[in-house]
Amino acid sequence: MATDFWASSHFKRWIVDRAALRQARLEDLQYVEDPEYLDYLAIYFAQLITKLGKKLHCRQRTIATAIVFFRRFYLKNSYCETDPFLVIAACCYLAAKAEESPIHIKLIVSESRALFSQEIYSGRGFSVDNAKVAEMEFYLVDDLECDLVVFHPYRTLLTLCRQESSGETPSEEGEALESGVGIGAEDGPRYWGTGEGQLELAPSALKTAWSIINDTYRSQLCLLYPPHLIAIAAIYLTFIIHPPVSSDHDGSGELSSEPSPPTTRQPRRSSRQVSHASTQPASPKKSAQDTIGFLSELNVSLPVVATIVQEIISLYTVWDRYKEDGSPEAAKVRELAAANSPSTSSTRASASAGATPAMDDTPAAESDGNYITPAFLSSVLQKMREARIMDFAPASRPAVAVNKRLERTQAAG
Repeated sequence: MATDFWASSHFKRWIVDRAALRQARLEDLQYVEDPEYLDYLAIYFAQLITKLGKKLHCRQRTIATAIVFFRRFYLKNSYCETDPFLVIAACCYLAAKAEESPIHIKLIVSESRALFSQEIYSGRGFSVDNAKVAEMEFYLVDDLECDLVVFHPYRTLLTLCRQESSGETPSEEGEALESGVGIGAEDGPRYWGTGEGQLELAPSALKTAWSIINDTYRSQLCLLYPPHLIAIAAIYLTFIIHPPVSSDHDGSGELSSEPSPPTTRQPRRSSRQVSHASTQPASPKKSAQDTIGFLSELNVSLPVVATIVQEIISLYTVWDRYKEDGSPEAAKVRELAAANSPSTSSTRASASAGATPAMDDTPAAESDGNYITPAFLSSVLQKMREARIMDFAPASRPAVAVNKRLERTQAAG
């Protein structure tokens, strides 16, 4: 099951439709002022998990698994009934175990307390101990139905593509790009494709595809589509940002058509040297890659891939207003999308690589502070939880946690 996606619990139980996502957020919609804030909360929580994972020196695959666990947990729970910060700590703790790189629970708690006590998270602190995180882990595993095997798009990316002029042996899946070594899986038939060989991408293009996949975890795409389709959509977007060089513009072809310059006379070689040289096969000339043909020959639904591409672009559009760490790939994709749109090409300025601009790039919008910040989302989340508690708390009794699991966890402290 761990090697066959189609027989795994990931495919059978954790690929849901949009109706399931709407059902999961029905209760939160009753306590949030603007439904759009829930999309920003998805980015907000993914950013938190990524920051905590980096503090814990987790691999990217472990961080991605923690985000998937978080998304799955909130398919059955609501933000206003639970403590998402406690769930984040438990997800990182469980994901490290699932990816066979366990982290001590004391380190999880200490790093979570240091991160969640920052001012941008309303200085709420993290007043839990090791026992509460350990107890939350049991509730998390229960809601995940013990399905801890998660497939990620990184495997498909490294199967379909390799780094240009890479002679290194393949590195560990999902970590080759971080280690900086050559990337290339062994050539051979793919399980679900009909094309032959692999696409060779420049190092910058391969890093872009990798980063786009990382960005997809800020949305709900990991719950809606299989990971191999997300990887193909990321490759398609990479070709938009880094267009492949056509064979017609290849400098080697132009040089080959010109007469070769006269060479100096070489000394005569013996017949033994001539016969030895004639037995060595000539190196084959590298032909230009047909990227369009490669993608068209894949045994996947291209309309579904196009839908995923549109959703990634929509994610970057929403991400415009989230003022925190920007994504260079988001800026490039947004700039290309704006250039192709006549209604927005005249109003949007090109996004910078260091920061994520607002959705409306007019000076008025920037002066009015038309951004969604982590501090603002922390206050939105706090108001949602307080409103939920007050709705179910009698007037004569103090407000208590309405979620049974959260109540037991708080009572343990």
